[in-house]
Amino acid sequence: MTWTILLATHAFAASVALPLGAWQLFFSTKGDSRHRVAGRVWVVLMLYVALTSFWIKELRPGEFSLIHLLSVVTIVTLSLGIWSAWRGAIESHRGNMIGSWCGLLGAFIGAVAVPARHIPTFVVTEPVDAAAAAVLVVLTSAAIVAASGSRLGVRTAG
Repeated sequence: MTWTILLATHAFAASVALPLGAWQLFFSTKGDSRHRVAGRVWVVLMLYVALTSFWIKELRPGEFSLIHLLSVVTIVTLSLGIWSAWRGAIESHRGNMIGSWCGLLGAFIGAVAVPARHIPTFVVTEPVDAAAAAVLVVLTSAAIVAASGSRLGVRTAG
């Protein structure tokens, strides 16, 4: 996997995980089949983002930075959240998943707040491509939510 593909897939997975996680936290019916399916997709996206971050070392060229500590914490909290759900410890599951999503939100803010980082540069130098990428992220997130209910045979209210 080349550097550009790694960075692009990392950013795309994180960008889809952010609204999908928000939907899970604020709008889904907790515990139903749609929540579980979308949650599994979210966990896979989050694990991909956390794992690929270890090959991205632009903050401190050639070295790990504090952001990599967030990746380790994310892997641990996701694992604990899954384990808690399997055990039926819903409060622990909720806390770990909320913490993971908040970490993602913080990393996103950090990625867009620093003008020299790739995302702000991309938005300024390629606004049409950035808008297209944003639309793709929104459509992908919406498709995951829709597919978690309809295409997978899950009954939804309404």
